Amino acid sequence: MSVRRLLLPILAAVALTAGALVALPGAHAAAGDGSPTDPNIRFVGRWDTSNSAAYVPHWAGTYFETGFTGTTVRLKQRNAIDLYYSIDGQPEVYITNVSGTVNLTPTPLAAGNHTLRVSYRVIAGSYHGDAVFQGLVLDSGASTYARPAPAKLVEFVGDSITLGSTSSRTALTAYGWLVGERLGARHTQIAYGGGCLVAAADGCNGMSNQFFKMSTAADGPAWDFGRYQADAVVINIGTNDTSHGVSGATFQSTYVTFLRNVRAKYPNAAIVVLRTFIGRYATETQAAVNTVVAGGDRNLSYVDTTGWIPSGGLSDSVHPNDAGHRAITDRLAPIVSQRLAGSTPTPAPTTPAPTTPAPTTPAPTTAAPTTPAPAGGCAVAYAITNQWSGGFQADVTVRNAGSTAVNGWTVQWSFANGQTVTQAWNAGYTQSGATVRATNASWNGTIAAGGSAGFGFIGTFTTTNAKPTAFTLNGAACANA
Repeated sequence: MSVRRLLLPILAAVALTAGALVALPGAHAAAGDGSPTDPNIRFVGRWDTSNSAAYVPHWAGTYFETGFTGTTVRLKQRNAIDLYYSIDGQPEVYITNVSGTVNLTPTPLAAGNHTLRVSYRVIAGSYHGDAVFQGLVLDSGASTYARPAPAKLVEFVGDSITLGSTSSRTALTAYGWLVGERLGARHTQIAYGGGCLVAAADGCNGMSNQFFKMSTAADGPAWDFGRYQADAVVINIGTNDTSHGVSGATFQSTYVTFLRNVRAKYPNAAIVVLRTFIGRYATETQAAVNTVVAGGDRNLSYVDTTGWIPSGGLSDSVHPNDAGHRAITDRLAPIVSQRLAGSTPTPAPTTPAPTTPAPTTPAPTTAAPTTPAPAGGCAVAYAITNQWSGGFQADVTVRNAGSTAVNGWTVQWSFANGQTVTQAWNAGYTQSGATVRATNASWNGTIAAGGSAGFGFIGTFTTTNAKPTAFTLNGAACANA
């Protein structure tokens, strides 16, 4: 047999193997090379990925992140752009009017593994320059690597306030970005300057329609919600509608439809609706939430933001400055954390539920007629579920260990370290000195024999945050659970 005849089957096998390799999807071939299709690069938010050579971000708060090896990293941009970047978790560096191959490491790094995050600067919903990502350039022999993805993703929906207009770094110093960072979650801001809830005849682009688009362009393509599923959606919209003549009735009915449509796209997400910070359409917003909750949505809640922005926390009459956004973050982060953990509020009745009193001057609540503490006793479990510098979140559960129901309850305790309650849910509260009295809401006043009721609150502390140990239920001492 000739050598030629021996080689023919081998050459044929090689040809078939080569053909199979050519047919492999590009994503596998690109792994580690820094191209837009590199699967090691994670794109957070709404990106147009229709052009495999150039990915385009939309809305505010989008970013991409990856790990890389070597000592340098460069960013390939089409035309001039302003952007922020962070290497190895360091504070973001802001660079302006850069284009082409942009060196992000003018001083080379130590050899090894590094991380990168890039976010393009956004102004009123449009990027400041040509936000077109065309890939990364790495050292010879270096590659990208995939970073572990945070388990949760939160979308913050709104207008210029959620966008971060008038704050020092726009989206990066807005409460949505700050809350996401504090919780260690992926996050994005579906927000644009001047946005309304209702699409108005005079040109206001309504979020009730625009939320479902890839971009802020009214004629843009629909967003593919199969690209990702948000674990929580925080909505703050309505500040601009009053300037466009939207009636309260129209606002409320549109909000009801909007919430139901968002739920259809995110069946499992916790949806948190905020009172607009200056109170516009507050009554209609809460009523819309109550309507949808009464219709069976048990993962939707309304948050009264009265008093959240401190004196000096606005840069004008509407927009929070950096201090205002930080104050909002302190209040909002524990609430979103609670919702992400799967703890949802008791469904509101069809009539509006009582609102949370303003944190600066807690309004006393009128206790419903109560029965004595149950024979056989009670037990109270107090848990600090989240804590940060100067603030904390706690959940309280009271158990009826007796043989008869309790109809109307007040739980009382005293703090030992000067803690102050600033906001509560599923209960009203008053505080006098160290003593706190929490009283049932209208819908959870009965605790069946052997049953329990729960509520939560946000508080502040200075240096120590010890748990209280002595509790009473309707004046009778309870054991610690």
